[in-house]
Amino acid sequence: MGRVARWWTRLAGGSPYLLDVPLALFSFAVSVWSVWNDDTDWPWWVYAMTLGTALPLPWRRRAPLAVAALSGLASVPVSVLAHSVMPQIPVYAVVTIYTVADRAADWQRGLLLGVLVVSNILGTHSVNGAFFSLLLTIGTFVFGSLVRELRRLARAETERAEEAGRRAASDAARAVAEERSRIAREMHDILAHAVSLMVIQAEAGPLVVHGDPERAVRAFDTIADTGRDAMVQLRRVLGVLKEDGAAPELAPQPRLAELTALAERVRGAGLRVELELDGDDRGGPVPAEVQAAAYRIVQEALTNTVKHSGASRASVRVVRAGEELAVLVSDDGRGVRLRADRAVSDWSGGRGLVGIRERAAACGGRAEAGPGPRGRGFLVSARLPLGAAGLAERVGG
Repeated sequence: MGRVARWWTRLAGGSPYLLDVPLALFSFAVSVWSVWNDDTDWPWWVYAMTLGTALPLPWRRRAPLAVAALSGLASVPVSVLAHSVMPQIPVYAVVTIYTVADRAADWQRGLLLGVLVVSNILGTHSVNGAFFSLLLTIGTFVFGSLVRELRRLARAETERAEEAGRRAASDAARAVAEERSRIAREMHDILAHAVSLMVIQAEAGPLVVHGDPERAVRAFDTIADTGRDAMVQLRRVLGVLKEDGAAPELAPQPRLAELTALAERVRGAGLRVELELDGDDRGGPVPAEVQAAAYRIVQEALTNTVKHSGASRASVRVVRAGEELAVLVSDDGRGVRLRADRAVSDWSGGRGLVGIRERAAACGGRAEAGPGPRGRGFLVSARLPLGAAGLAERVGG
């Protein structure tokens, strides 16, 4: 059937006349044959009216009701004055009734249905004739209505498929954008932290290489450790961008246990870091995404402290607080000044602090940043849900 449909589409070229003109000729041939084979020698006007019933059929798709009316009016004189020449199955009537039922407006379909019922009952000479005429015409009308409904359902199904395709394309584009944003955030966190520590250590090394060689060695060791760690993390992030079929070199996401090594690297940059880590599994395991988010939040906060605050000490607390993981990073640096009418939670800061908020929100949590207690230093705090509540909030958002 598919091949036949494609063949006919190519043949017709979208023009309905290639089908409707032969259909009109066939209808005229059937009617003329009925007149020719009748015992009476009918005058020319009977043949003319027979032609009139078939002549409008090529335009049936453009004006269904008008074509049905013209064909019907042409058949009235023949039906009344020469009833014996009427074909048993008038092709023109079947075609026009079907077309109106299939393509006309609802009020036109209702009008035609009423005319058919009345004319078939009053215009036939016997009960059997009326029954046959009603069966033929109403049956044709019902068949056309069924085709109309099937066509409507096919259009609706096509529209649903197109809408589903557009929705899928939109979801795919959104997923790509989110993945790009995630990769950009990962790259920012990794490079900003690593490069900041390496630059600070590289600047300090030459100053102490003669007076304090051991400190210089520690500085260079910190540079090397930071660079190696950055390479491992970059390899993990960039592994997802490999070509299809290549095995991605993916390492596990950062975990809370790795905060100890992070604190050691930052200490190597000259910042005293006090770490309190209580993420044990007594209340259930900490989800991997929450551990990764907590690690990145601490990493970004310490990077900002090293780069901008001029602090000598920083405190990091990552502890369970009921069904949440609380992350607090504070320092004794210069801090920031805020207007009196501006809340700490409204402080937007730079791109790094925006990333902190985004990471917390991705886990269904929240993050705030601003001056520390009594305006001293700087404080970053985040609360990350550990259970189903965080998932429900992410899905709902």
